[in-house]
Amino acid sequence: MATKPVRSLEEIKKTRKKLVNVNAVHQQSLSATDRLAVVITEKVGTMGFFFIILVWTIIWLGWNIFAPKNMQFDPFPAFVLWLFISNMIQIFLMPLIMVGQNLQGRHSEFRAEADFEVNIKAEQEIETILLHLENQGELILKILQRIEDKDSGKVA
Repeated sequence: MATKPVRSLEEIKKTRKKLVNVNAVHQQSLSATDRLAVVITEKVGTMGFFFIILVWTIIWLGWNIFAPKNMQFDPFPAFVLWLFISNMIQIFLMPLIMVGQNLQGRHSEFRAEADFEVNIKAEQEIETILLHLENQGELILKILQRIEDKDSGKVA
């Protein structure tokens, strides 16, 4: 029975690449504007931001509908200033959100790649462990066979 070549622990360690924290590498690769885009994407994409805009809109519209006429700064039905401001918010936030999402997508790809490398390493190590166990099983069988041969030789 031919034994399969078994890689030693030292051989496995030599072929192993150093683990890299892709989160730290990604953070270091971001420019200041990239960091700003990610922060804005993370803050704007929350329910808190949605509620701030909702409350602000209700206050704005409510004030300009129900306040005394001389205190209204954008009276009903005009709301031109509010439309202008909301359009400016959309015009400025849309590209920033898209840039932030692209950066977060790239980060996700880096994490997936790092996970894949870890999975390959784990598979190689498991395969080596299984080969060691298989060889140990073969050795144990050989030892048991020799013991049985000795026992059967003594009895006869």
